[in-house]
Amino acid sequence: MSLHDEAVLTLEQYRGRDGGAEQAELRQHYLDHLAAHPDGMWKACTAGHLTASALVIDPERGRVLLTLHRKLRMWLQMGGHCEPGDPTPAAAALREATEESGITGLTLLPGGPVTLDRHAIPAPCNRHLDMQYAALAAPGSTELISDESLDLRWFGYDEVPAVADASVQRLVDRVRAVL
Repeated sequence: MSLHDEAVLTLEQYRGRDGGAEQAELRQHYLDHLAAHPDGMWKACTAGHLTASALVIDPERGRVLLTLHRKLRMWLQMGGHCEPGDPTPAAAALREATEESGITGLTLLPGGPVTLDRHAIPAPCNRHLDMQYAALAAPGSTELISDESLDLRWFGYDEVPAVADASVQRLVDRVRAVL
């Protein structure tokens, strides 16, 4: 099965986790986008494309690992564009989280994406349709800054609103609700 088909299957099974009507609308928008754009998984699709991200969490210490994104200069969860070798959106999210955090042995929370988020980005991409997962870091994990990041830092759940935008805070809130 192609990554495109896997994304459709994942979205068809997605029911949101306390996201209500907004998540249902986003889910349908993603499905409509993929139906209209066979290239909708790839960065080259300038009408927008699906991306995969993962919030790295340390639930024992009540904290999340955020990256200071090199291009956007914002504190964000790990994530990015899907690649041809990614078998599923979940695998893409896990790959991105591992690459950007430097932490080996991350595991995704079961149950598919925690939430969906649509956001505008600078051209030429224009719009990301992000499938957001949560990745558990093992106790004692050590992070390592990648080339895509200016900094990596652990933040307590309650510190996130002071450093990150509303989309990251929504992701943190939804992850906490399912832990």
